[in-house]
Amino acid sequence: MVRPGNKLKVGSKVTFGDGLLNAEVLDIMPGGNRRVRFEYQGIFNEILDKIGLMPLPPYITEKLKDKDKYQTVYAKYEGSAAAPTAGLHFTEELLEKIKAKGVEVAKVTLHVGIGTFRPVKVENVEEHKMHSEHFYLKAEEAEKINKAKREGHKVIAVGTTSCRVLESVADENGYLKEIEDDTDIFIYPRLQI
Repeated sequence: MVRPGNKLKVGSKVTFGDGLLNAEVLDIMPGGNRRVRFEYQGIFNEILDKIGLMPLPPYITEKLKDKDKYQTVYAKYEGSAAAPTAGLHFTEELLEKIKAKGVEVAKVTLHVGIGTFRPVKVENVEEHKMHSEHFYLKAEEAEKINKAKREGHKVIAVGTTSCRVLESVADENGYLKEIEDDTDIFIYPRLQI
């Protein structure tokens, strides 16, 4: 994602972190994004940790001092372009209190993509295209949700990230199975006609 991108034409070269990371623009993608080839010495993720900044949504206005605070306490795998912000308010203590009340917690993984920062720019919301995001749901987690449904309990997804996974894998009866896939569904309010 580049802004403004007018100067970054195919063949342009960009240097980050005093030369720790170099990029060459290979292609101009839809939405003004650029596909680049990186050149570096060492381990890519370590370089990003050293020189990169955590992308923050526009509603988080305070400067991020500790990037580990911008991660959910239940995160397990690296791969997201941003944290699923709906889950940031959960602490280990709060999750334990929730479980103590008899609430079963099931976990899903969705690697939030750069599309989470893409504003809706179309007149008709149904025409907005989401970037594809990778997800997986393990069998034991799917079974927790299926059991809750069979027993008539509520299933509450925390945030649209989790909801996108559940909506992507649910069968016609709302039951889930173990799966690893990509989703590009866009969840929006029902349109009033």
